[in-house]
Amino acid sequence: MKNILVTGGAGYIGSILIPDLLNSGYKVTVLDNFMYGQSGLNHCAIFDNFEVYRGDVRDESLVKSLLKKNDIVFPLAALVGAPLCKADPYGADSINKQSVLLMLQNLSKEQVVIMPTTNSAYGSGNKDNFCTEESELKPISKYASDKVIVEQELMEHENTISLRLATVFGMSPRMRLDLLVNDFTFRAVYDGFIVLFESQFKRNYIHVRDISRVFHHCVVHFKSMKENIYNVGLSSANISKLDLCRKIKEEVPNLEILDAKVGSDPDQRNYIVSNKKIESTGFKTSVTLEQGVRELVKGFRMIKNTTNRNY
Repeated sequence: MKNILVTGGAGYIGSILIPDLLNSGYKVTVLDNFMYGQSGLNHCAIFDNFEVYRGDVRDESLVKSLLKKNDIVFPLAALVGAPLCKADPYGADSINKQSVLLMLQNLSKEQVVIMPTTNSAYGSGNKDNFCTEESELKPISKYASDKVIVEQELMEHENTISLRLATVFGMSPRMRLDLLVNDFTFRAVYDGFIVLFESQFKRNYIHVRDISRVFHHCVVHFKSMKENIYNVGLSSANISKLDLCRKIKEEVPNLEILDAKVGSDPDQRNYIVSNKKIESTGFKTSVTLEQGVRELVKGFRMIKNTTNRNY
């Protein structure tokens, strides 16, 4: 039985990933500070092969003690997204960058690290907006810049994989509404309209359950995949913000899509991403963008029904 340490394991991705790992027979240890008071892993308490520690990934002695017990590390702990990192640059630097660099220093050569980074590092892409793993990195936020630095150090170590994740979407026990598909679908259900800036800007997307699946895929196929960087996204979902809204409108017919004539989006990411490299390892996504939008519409309507009771 492989022992896996997941930092930030009670977050948006971890809340989906941890049950999948446990059901696959791994022994899983989660380190999380539970800053949002989240309880999405409570149902995992039934597993004997599951341990949870409340603590800070910047606590070197705690992290060292947990590393000794584990063969594989998934460093998910992070202040995620450009706005949060801009609001707390010290926290972003110490959690997203310094804590991971410190962890890498304390690893043995045999220990495996599968690290989520981001294809946000492509910034605005090249002149054709098409990006492969070999494309120039042009991060336009502190979050992306720190991920680039961490990835560079990660690739200096043996037994590592970097997963440059597309923009994630889908329902999770620890929900995030700052992610574009989730945000737009939430607005469609609750507000009935979406205001678009740079409506033709494109981005790649992937469902949170496929993120869970790709981590497991990397563990199973680690020997043939190690010491590489992989883009991870839906090849069928390199689409513009306007096309995304049109897909949401198929599920929410009364949605009004408004194209702003003045102003701009602080987020200037604009790129198309190739996922051929990860697909060549045998990985295939399982949830389409359309399925994810239907899930989100259903989920948000369920939440709306429980929070707006008219009786």
